[in-house]
Amino acid sequence: MSIPELDIADLRVEAYRGHTDDAAGHAIQNTGIAASPFGPRGGVGPGGVGNYQVTGHRTSSTRILEFLPDLGRGDRVVVRAGGVEYVYEIRGTRITSFRSARSLAEQRAAVPGRPGATPVRAMITISTCRTQEDHAEGNYWSDEFDNPEHRIDKIGVLVRTRPA
Repeated sequence: MSIPELDIADLRVEAYRGHTDDAAGHAIQNTGIAASPFGPRGGVGPGGVGNYQVTGHRTSSTRILEFLPDLGRGDRVVVRAGGVEYVYEIRGTRITSFRSARSLAEQRAAVPGRPGATPVRAMITISTCRTQEDHAEGNYWSDEFDNPEHRIDKIGVLVRTRPA
């Protein structure tokens, strides 16, 4: 995965069966690469109709998504997989709370923000922690993996594919 706006080039993303920020995903992120859950409780793969989910650390390990909050509307994310280059355009930002089942369902939904909706296009959710902001607001809650209460999610849509 590459995010030119953030000077991220060729970030390795490892797919695993699970859901965002579970133990398996957290262990992958701790190695300095991004994690992408798939399956009944996760998302789809690159270019798939639905929600391609990618998570990475912002404040620990290699800080691979340190500047994700700076990613704005219209910025591009490029994912290369299986000889294809998928280009996503960021369309919005949402905040996910680990303490809200509804918020987590919205993050993990096939259509981000709309649990139960049927997807009709390929989308991406790139997610990282909101530690600095939570701490600045006096919120020091964290889960068993030291994830703070909130995540910053950047939501995009697939706008182009081409041979890699």
